[in-house]
Amino acid sequence: MEVSSTIAEFRRTREKLVGSVGFVPTMGYLHEGHLSLVRQARRENDRIVVSIFVNPAQFGPQEDFAQYPRDTKQDLNLLEKEGADVVFMPLVKDMYPTHFSTWVDVEGVAARLEGAVRPGHFRGVATVVAKLFNIVKPYRAYFGQKDAQQAVVIRRMVSDLNMDLKVLVAPTVRELNGLAMSSRNIYLSSTERQSATILWRSLCLAKQLWERGEQDAEHLRVEMTKLIQKERLAHIDYISIAEPETLEELAKIEGSALVSLAVRIGKTRLIDNILLEES
Repeated sequence: MEVSSTIAEFRRTREKLVGSVGFVPTMGYLHEGHLSLVRQARRENDRIVVSIFVNPAQFGPQEDFAQYPRDTKQDLNLLEKEGADVVFMPLVKDMYPTHFSTWVDVEGVAARLEGAVRPGHFRGVATVVAKLFNIVKPYRAYFGQKDAQQAVVIRRMVSDLNMDLKVLVAPTVRELNGLAMSSRNIYLSSTERQSATILWRSLCLAKQLWERGEQDAEHLRVEMTKLIQKERLAHIDYISIAEPETLEELAKIEGSALVSLAVRIGKTRLIDNILLEES
């Protein structure tokens, strides 16, 4: 496994990769969710590139960029075991050099949900992913369903800018209690970790009601809210039931729907979602 820390070094390595390249962009502190993407990429491509870059451009002024968990040694050990061919670990000064002034703004889908709560977040996400795609030149890129809106934004960007790659979205990987795996779960105390299962339980409630024939989206939002409010450590940022591609809120569920939410458990902000779709 090769590790590149500069763009020039990576490009020299990239020239040697023969066949299809699968790419898994990450911010490090890897968990089973990330590793499941690496395994899928391994199965579907000739070569695997994984990036590790905590992207400052997607963090707001009051967010946790400085405290975001990092463990480079552990990440590299895990990736070597999973058979990654190249790990790209660029420096902030190389990705955003002095006088950097070009940004990618995806309108519409990026303005809702997380975009409304975290202004500028998806501008940072879209910009860094566009840069990584340009540097890595993958045939396929892999993302997790846990960050559902991010996947929608990236697919829209790839389509709108005619980028020559395929974006694949893999199912959310969960802990045994249903909590979606996330690097930020490390912030949770044991008590908070148990409380955090309320996100998954509320999503399951919405699915159960929908499977019983409930199509009124507002009713689902109300029932989810009631359940979450029973958990004293939980504070709702938003609950959304939206069209999966446009992320426009639905009044009535007539086809598929993305049910997503953001909830603070203590000081930790968690997101999760579930897709309602007829089989």
